[in-house]
Amino acid sequence: MATAEACIVQTARPQGEGQARLGAPGGAEVGRGSLAGQGEAGLPKVGQASFGIMNVNLNEFETSSDSTVCSPEEQDDAIWKRYTERRSLILQYLQSDLSLQLLEEHQKKVELLKKCCYYIEVLPTFLILRGQNLLAIPTSIFQVIDPWKFQRVKHLGRSQAEIQLQLLTHLLEQLQRGREELVCYVETCDVATFLSQWDSVMQRMTDLSKMMNDFLSLQVTRRLYTKHRLVSCADIRGNKIPDIRLFLCAKMPVMFDRKESFAHKNWAHLKWSTENQESTHERYELHFKLLKRGTQMEFGHCGFVIRTTTTCVVEDLLPDRSYEFMIRRAETYTLVYETWRDTITLTTKANVAEDKSA
Repeated sequence: MATAEACIVQTARPQGEGQARLGAPGGAEVGRGSLAGQGEAGLPKVGQASFGIMNVNLNEFETSSDSTVCSPEEQDDAIWKRYTERRSLILQYLQSDLSLQLLEEHQKKVELLKKCCYYIEVLPTFLILRGQNLLAIPTSIFQVIDPWKFQRVKHLGRSQAEIQLQLLTHLLEQLQRGREELVCYVETCDVATFLSQWDSVMQRMTDLSKMMNDFLSLQVTRRLYTKHRLVSCADIRGNKIPDIRLFLCAKMPVMFDRKESFAHKNWAHLKWSTENQESTHERYELHFKLLKRGTQMEFGHCGFVIRTTTTCVVEDLLPDRSYEFMIRRAETYTLVYETWRDTITLTTKANVAEDKSA
């Protein structure tokens, strides 16, 4: 059976009428973090404070005492119309704000963020100090920041990075679980059960919309706040205390290019990249080590090189051996959190294979 998001199945109407096909959701666009849809008149959107209590009793569809009482067929039509409109509203939400494709994209984004390196960005980068000769002298901001206090800030930044990643993982799991609940509600509930649980379902959709907003806001660069001044008055010699702002920033992970990395008999060519354009001052560490060491000479066959480019040729390798290569950004003073590094294993060619190819 097709899922609720893919199609609308044919359902029997209440007794007294023939069968009718439920209308597929359409027409209205749904914005991120909120609900919009073509529903019954006066039905609030998700994100508002309250949605009102729905009464499934037939009295809900009766007119006032001065009007003629509805016939059973008219009451059935009213119930059926309300059911189709509300079912269509949920389906629109499942196909837009909480679609499988969107959740899969968020899943990939979270996995990518877990591989990122997190740094403290200090602004301004350079501070203008004025000496007795009244000449402007640019000085690195770290020359006036207390090193011990900055180490405390780095611990704060590490904790914030860990907490944000844990919250992102938790919120994504809650969104995935909420989607499964809504799909089950649409696919399995009969008309009476569907309408009787509408108020709780609308509240659930409101909660999911709030979770999505929280999930998206956590991915925004955030400022770090510290209780203590990083620059003491004695360090600035009577000058104005600079306005130092700290931010927790993420850099995309460095990954090997599997197609452009290869090994020959006694050397290997490595290439790596990141998703965004790096500055020319970015430094990388390429580590390598021999796997399955045999002799004493092979035991110490490892090393690393520093590069400011995204390619490197490692020479003096042993033939017919497997080497593990690891790439990372060179550690800097502002690095606070790094748990993942990309690795690749390459095997050098044997001498016999090399001679035959010649």
